[in-house]
Amino acid sequence: MDKPTHLVEFESMLIGRHALLYGPRSRAAGGQLDRSAYVLLTRIRMHGPMSIGQLSEAFGLDASTLNRQTAAMLRAGVVERIPDPDGGIARKFRITEEGERRLEADRASNVEGLERVMEDWSPEDVTRFAAYLERFNRDIERLEGRPWPRP
Repeated sequence: MDKPTHLVEFESMLIGRHALLYGPRSRAAGGQLDRSAYVLLTRIRMHGPMSIGQLSEAFGLDASTLNRQTAAMLRAGVVERIPDPDGGIARKFRITEEGERRLEADRASNVEGLERVMEDWSPEDVTRFAAYLERFNRDIERLEGRPWPRP
């Protein structure tokens, strides 16, 4: 590991490995959305209702992948299909009350897990780390041409 980017690659691989650390709740008990549902619901929550085409553009995924993911989300009751509020032809996916509830529960569990991990960090260190992660993500988004809406 002779370059700093090698260390970034290694550490980012480990972050993915630790993703399950955050939420101890089980899916069977109505907790934890799968990763794709969590990310899709977050995007729909921030953007508003979205069509398969809009989701495809936002994520750089093909329609067949998104059809499978949204079909599972429909079965789980976390999204519903609605006519385009702007009068377009394509139907759109809107987050349901159950989707909002489960997304917020998972988000709260993730934040709680992060707080456990960083309990010995100073508030300044947490703020700096968040700023570096945002910068990293924004640069990826810039290169891909797919910016992510932020609160």
